[in-house]
Amino acid sequence: MKIVIPGGSGQIGTILAHALHGAGHDVIVLSRGARSCPWRVVRWDGSTPGPWADEIDGCDVVINLAGRSVNCRYTAANRKEILESRIASTRAVGMAIAGARRPPRVWLQASTATIYAHRYDGPNDEAAGIPGGNEPDVPPEWAFSVEVARTWERTFFESPAPRTRRVALRSAMTMSPGQGGVFDTLLGLVRRGLGGTAGDGRQYVSWIHYEDFLRAVHWLIVREAIDGVVNVSSPQPLTNKEFMKHLRNAWGSPIGLPASKWMLEAGAILLRTETELILKSRRVVPGRLLEHGFEFAFPAWEEAAADLCRRYRTPLAS
Repeated sequence: MKIVIPGGSGQIGTILAHALHGAGHDVIVLSRGARSCPWRVVRWDGSTPGPWADEIDGCDVVINLAGRSVNCRYTAANRKEILESRIASTRAVGMAIAGARRPPRVWLQASTATIYAHRYDGPNDEAAGIPGGNEPDVPPEWAFSVEVARTWERTFFESPAPRTRRVALRSAMTMSPGQGGVFDTLLGLVRRGLGGTAGDGRQYVSWIHYEDFLRAVHWLIVREAIDGVVNVSSPQPLTNKEFMKHLRNAWGSPIGLPASKWMLEAGAILLRTETELILKSRRVVPGRLLEHGFEFAFPAWEEAAADLCRRYRTPLAS
């Protein structure tokens, strides 16, 4: 298949491009900058039509991952860029698909499990999940993230692409052993003896092993009966307290100093990021994947953490 990945130069995009290229597919990444890769990289600006649209005409699959990183402080300027980068890139891809003589048969669009409410009482699946943003005393930063997700998805589904099946990937945190990702950050805390409970530890962590993410993407490409919103997450979210305990055990670190809410807020300011990733309770389950028979290689975090730690150590030992 010919697969075009707008915004595919980030960590997850690179993992995905590497896997698809290794499987023999013709992979084209749309990126703002040139890179040396085994697959082709085509320049685009992420917002306006251009020669890059020729790659979409006649391709089989589009997987749009474009959007400014949310790993930053939510200043007014950063909020504007976070929202506009997602809206503009999604519209640009939609315009290219609408104008194609041979449009792709499927368009997978990045979204986020952050769209669901901060809650402890029950899981959020696609059918009965509660949208976030209106919880009592919800921080404005969390409400902003939900509004971004809603606007992002609305732009996606309103794009004129009548001959293309569309799937919005409401992805949980994708755990991979490479540098720069969320697993690397969390493991870094554990390695320094700081990987204890965050806040009160009751908040749920939704996650997915990167191999299951890759398998889910391929599975959704070939399952022609599935469209709309799909949660891409492990079926077993767990509390932050349990999540960090299993990660410490997998690494062999018996001690993990806890961090109170005020300590996390102070650290986030120093690191120029937000605490939402750690403190918001994301109890998300993949209802549609399970309903249609998808089988997870790593459904439980204990086994996933052990595998990721083993893979993380491999380059260190070589």
